[in-house]
Amino acid sequence: MRQVIKLALEAGKIVISDRFSDATVAYQGYGRGLDIAWIEALNEKATQGILPEITFLLDINPDLARQRTIKKDRIEREEIDFHHRVRQGYLELAKLHPERIKIMNGEGSPKEIHLAIRKIILKYL
Repeated sequence: MRQVIKLALEAGKIVISDRFSDATVAYQGYGRGLDIAWIEALNEKATQGILPEITFLLDINPDLARQRTIKKDRIEREEIDFHHRVRQGYLELAKLHPERIKIMNGEGSPKEIHLAIRKIILKYL
């Protein structure tokens, strides 16, 4: 964190990450039932209080996501109820942080999703 993200931000660079602390809360807190307050406290220490300026939540029904997944890793092999809990967790986080977390329709084509995200990103540049 300190050696990559923090230095890049201090240098005025744009940092893009495919996952951050919201994923830990969604997967471990909502998905696995661990204490969310505890996870958030750990995240605070691990990230040194840094949060993304914007987060894109690609929302997709877990059943459809499972059909689209080609290579199934340990997480993708979890039972479908786990994925529904994780999705619900992400949606709860989006309700708590609507200024930061933007819910995007993840059921569209890659091009449709790209264009929707690009439209929002351009407002920040």
